[in-house]
Amino acid sequence: MRAIQFVTTRLSSCLRPTLRYEFVSSSSPRLFSNPRRLLCAAAATKSDGGRSGSIVAPLVANEEEEEVQKIDVNPPKGTRDFAPEDMRLRNWLFNHFKEVSRLFGYEEVDYPVLETEALFIRKAGEEIRDQLYCFEDRGKRRVALRPELTPSLARLVIQKGKSVSLPLKWFAIGQCWRYERMTRGRRREHYQWNMDIIGVPHVTAEAELISSIVTFFKRVGITASDVGFKISSRKVLQEMLSKYGVPETLFGRVCIIIDKIEKIPIDEIKKELGSTGISEDAIEQLLQVLSVKSLDDLEDVLGGAGEAIADLKQLFSLAETFGYSEWIQFDASVVRGLSYYTGIVFEGFDRKGNLRAICGGGRYDRLLPTYGGDDIPACGFGFGDAVIVELLKEKNLLPELGQDVENIVCALEKDLQGAAATVATALRSKGQTVDLVLESKPLKWVFKRAARINARRLILVGKTEWEDGSVSVKVLSSGEQSQVKLSDLE
Repeated sequence: MRAIQFVTTRLSSCLRPTLRYEFVSSSSPRLFSNPRRLLCAAAATKSDGGRSGSIVAPLVANEEEEEVQKIDVNPPKGTRDFAPEDMRLRNWLFNHFKEVSRLFGYEEVDYPVLETEALFIRKAGEEIRDQLYCFEDRGKRRVALRPELTPSLARLVIQKGKSVSLPLKWFAIGQCWRYERMTRGRRREHYQWNMDIIGVPHVTAEAELISSIVTFFKRVGITASDVGFKISSRKVLQEMLSKYGVPETLFGRVCIIIDKIEKIPIDEIKKELGSTGISEDAIEQLLQVLSVKSLDDLEDVLGGAGEAIADLKQLFSLAETFGYSEWIQFDASVVRGLSYYTGIVFEGFDRKGNLRAICGGGRYDRLLPTYGGDDIPACGFGFGDAVIVELLKEKNLLPELGQDVENIVCALEKDLQGAAATVATALRSKGQTVDLVLESKPLKWVFKRAARINARRLILVGKTEWEDGSVSVKVLSSGEQSQVKLSDLE
């Protein structure tokens, strides 16, 4: 007894659908791509006593129909689409990033979004290590979507080696990926503006970087009453740990724990610090120092001879000369969560406390050697696109960015479409933006579209005018209309 048989043919492991053949008889295969229909056919055959060749008629008649599978039209959780209105805002923001970088004499660079996983795995316990989007590619290589830009910068500097002259002043705007808990201003993908200085060991570098961020804030309408910078130095923590005989090998781990001070209860902080082997007395003293909010008080604890105090005093002095002293304040609890920071660290914060850190950075003198590069001093910052947009919304500082087209060109008759295209091409060759109406549309529709795209002029191509080598030009702001020769159209 012959029954319906199913044969699965695998054409590809990942791209092509599995195809199934349904044999009505041994010599007449029919191709089906809908498994549900196959199951129905099988059931029908079974119910019909298993007679060979039997199948429900409607299924045969509709065998070429495909079941439409609806997809989720939302982007993956934590990611974004950028529709035209969103792209206008993004471009506005990025243009400010680029213009500030240009004003300070920085050159633009970029790196692959996909990097080797090893580039981002430095110290156990770093949040970023557990937030990687990482996988093994088909060549059995461990790769990751970049969660930040600084390691890629270090890789490129090492790659260039002696072919570049120091100091380097580079900036980049790139998309970064982190699988983390989402909050306001925190997504699983974001764009980040980085500015970095490679080859300058002095605090003047950090002073200039903070100045560039302040310049950006001023350009977009943010003031010192809206935003501030918390400044400290990793050397403060280093000197405290040294004072209590804590091994230098624990420094990175302690920094990662301290960075959580505003994120988890203080008892949890003490518990995590205790797990490193630090004594209870040392933990209490350490937390007391980290609560200090003035340089004078810090100097009372550490004395005035250490590098931490000297660097911080110099930075605050330079802030006066750069003109942003009202923007900054000392806060010993700022250490930053990434293990590669070595000296001055800073964070931009919303003074109302409604948002997470707006930006952050500092000195990372020992990052390049960890990848096998030369021991070159370096510092920089990262500035995400998500939090600043939230802040600008809150302050009602987001600009109104409609589409902006200089000309809309329309043929008044269908057989003048070619002439309208000629007009549009002539204007575009002169650097003007043109929206060419590609179909025959009533003038009412054309005027509505002109208003929607903020067109400055409406250019109508009519039969009589075109025979004379002219077009009708209407300035939409004033209503002024004239006939202009194509050769004179500017």
